[in-house]
Amino acid sequence: MDMRRLVGENFARIRREKGLTQEDVEALSGFSQQYLSSLENGRRNPTIITLYELARALGVSHVELVATPTGSDT
Repeated sequence: MDMRRLVGENFARIRREKGLTQEDVEALSGFSQQYLSSLENGRRNPTIITLYELARALGVSHVELVATPTGSDT
């Protein structure tokens, strides 16, 4: 799986599981809603610092943003 898409899917899933909107994460992280939307759609290539800051805003480990889904062959 493409890493940008993997990060985007993980970010979107975790954000929804936490009951947060992109606007909520914008307020928590300082990243614009437009950036977050592009990230979720796999159009952004975030740095490790960005991953760390986004994970912190979501209250999870940065590793969760790059983890391959359980049961996935990719």
